[in-house]
Amino acid sequence: MSTFLAFFLNSCVQPSVRKFGNRETIVLEDDSIQIRKADFVAYKQRPILGIERLHLVLDSLKDKRVAVVGNQTSMINNVHLVDTLLALKVNVVKVFAPEHGFRGEADAGEKVNNAIDTKTGLPLVSLYGNNKKPSDEQLADVDLVIFDIQDVGVRFYTFISTLHYVMEACAENNKKVIVLDRPNPNARYIDGPVLDMEFHSFVGMHPVPIVYGMTIGEYAMMINGEGWLEDCQQCDLRIIPCKNYNHNTFYSLPIPPSPNLKTDRAIALYPSLCLFEGTTVSLGRGTDKPFEIYGHPRFSDTTFQFIPVPMPGAKTSTQLNKRCYGYDLSTVDYRSINKLNLDYLINANHLLADSAVFINQNSFFNKLAGNDILKEQLHNCLSEQEIRQSWQKGIEEFKEIRKKYLLYD
Repeated sequence: MSTFLAFFLNSCVQPSVRKFGNRETIVLEDDSIQIRKADFVAYKQRPILGIERLHLVLDSLKDKRVAVVGNQTSMINNVHLVDTLLALKVNVVKVFAPEHGFRGEADAGEKVNNAIDTKTGLPLVSLYGNNKKPSDEQLADVDLVIFDIQDVGVRFYTFISTLHYVMEACAENNKKVIVLDRPNPNARYIDGPVLDMEFHSFVGMHPVPIVYGMTIGEYAMMINGEGWLEDCQQCDLRIIPCKNYNHNTFYSLPIPPSPNLKTDRAIALYPSLCLFEGTTVSLGRGTDKPFEIYGHPRFSDTTFQFIPVPMPGAKTSTQLNKRCYGYDLSTVDYRSINKLNLDYLINANHLLADSAVFINQNSFFNKLAGNDILKEQLHNCLSEQEIRQSWQKGIEEFKEIRKKYLLYD
């Protein structure tokens, strides 16, 4: 249906509405396409992404050398942003690729090398590993940067860190940044400890909660407005906002944003389960349900079991090739999730306290949590309510900052 609707919306033929029995149908005047009126209305009311509003910036791209920061999610109607720009005769000179690479196939943390895109012949410059920030040399032949990456609204998801470094490099080199905004699938709530800047890292660069309730466009405005770029520089920034969208709009991602976030449920569970990355607990990397299950060889009294194995996007993983006993969350009503679920961490800590090391990567766990307090709270067996209470003051202060940058009621 979407193909027909896209054709219809782009057609120069005038539509009309006719009744067939009790059903209203929109047809083209030559009867070449018939669409149920309800489908047409739903299509028109869907969120319209920044990439679909390129016409707003086309004039500013004329005679400019353009770089794109994008990956496999930089798509609309199965056409990549780079291909769209080239078809519009925009002078795209290179592509910057974040973690997981331009095609989104690399493992988390895997080195991504510079290369040439086989389809377009454009140079691909990795913004991961030792080159997280575009260099002066890499921006020398660029006038303007377009950023279009699907985010999931979680502090330790590294695309917002890439955004920061792109904005900072462009501020230093007097280059403009245009962000094509996209919905945040976890925008409906704010939760988690605010990052203590002592634990600043690539998986947490700013004093925000784990779940911050903003689109990536709004977040870019906050980076600029709060002076978080080095030396409080200001980036020449323009946001192309979405239409028909607010923070409570449910948005199903058409393309997985990274190899192990394969489903809407995994994306919704990710803020709660990713803290296991600093522990000996497997969260399903190397299975067909990453971020929808968790387990450990020494969990007891559980009937669910799985064995992580090497696979594309998870060549290595926690508890690789070991039988894990644990919990299947693949039936959780993910649309109703409106807070971090600390029960998973508390339960794992209880099950492993006397039988194995739980948090085995103290530094990394603290970077993910944004402090060294959560680890101690778990060690001291604090309740969820007690842990959550320690976040509240920081969350309320953040909400006041956040208000200044919201584009969507």
